[in-house]
Amino acid sequence: MRSVGFLCFTALLAHGQSFDVASVKPAEPMTNGMMRISMGGGPGTPDPGRLNYRNVSLMLVLTSAFNVKSYQISGPSWLENERFDITAKIPQGTTKEQMQIMLQNLLRERFRLEFHRDRKEMNSWVLLVGKNGSKMKVAEPELPADPNAPAPPPPDGRGPRTMGKDGFPEMPKGMGGRGGGPMIMMMPGKAKMVCTRCAMDRLTDTLGNQLGKPVVDETGLKENYEFTLIFEPDMSLMRGMMAGPPPPAAGNDEPAPALLSAIQDQLGLKLEAKKAPVDLVVVDHMEKTPTAN
Repeated sequence: MRSVGFLCFTALLAHGQSFDVASVKPAEPMTNGMMRISMGGGPGTPDPGRLNYRNVSLMLVLTSAFNVKSYQISGPSWLENERFDITAKIPQGTTKEQMQIMLQNLLRERFRLEFHRDRKEMNSWVLLVGKNGSKMKVAEPELPADPNAPAPPPPDGRGPRTMGKDGFPEMPKGMGGRGGGPMIMMMPGKAKMVCTRCAMDRLTDTLGNQLGKPVVDETGLKENYEFTLIFEPDMSLMRGMMAGPPPPAAGNDEPAPALLSAIQDQLGLKLEAKKAPVDLVVVDHMEKTPTAN
């Protein structure tokens, strides 16, 4: 019965909804040692009729298509390395769930994706408030949007930027968590997470992606928060993001703290290990090179 159900499910995907027009192209190689990624457009965004992904790994596309975290995808390591620019025209009235099916179909049609689902117990983390309390600043209430104001162009991370004393580009005011998760910038040996207005579920999602394990929020914190977190990133992830040998670190040469220590010292939070069952999407087959547009 299980195999029959799977065949029916994949048949529905094959004959289900599709984007009106879609383009998949290899992303330009990184030249300055810093990774710039954007995933914009779609239902619930200022541009619901157009999907615009730049420099995204297939792992990121899979997590978006199946509405899961990276640690819930089991597949070849090159899913982190192969990067693409994907644009698509989304039919009017498409829901978020329908767009996920469209992305799944796109991966099936262009990358020959085959998969199945599984469930297993994994090491995970619980996020708690430290003994001295949270150090995060409660964000100011968000002002109502002006309905007559023109929509700003989506930032694509390109073009020159002013560099801060910490060696990272200075981002425009308001970027980093407004309407989404924290923004992360990386360089060899150091990462900077910036959030101007983030709920705890956004923080735990981001931490889970950085740690490669589920993170469950048990802080009891209910507000939106503003913070900056400097930490040492997972270099195995960095190798998948770098194009060629890493350049020397810029700015302050002081080594960054490990993520668990940074969370405790800079945010006043702590992580404790535990085990929990996790649903997985297992990639059985996928091509590195997409079929032609």
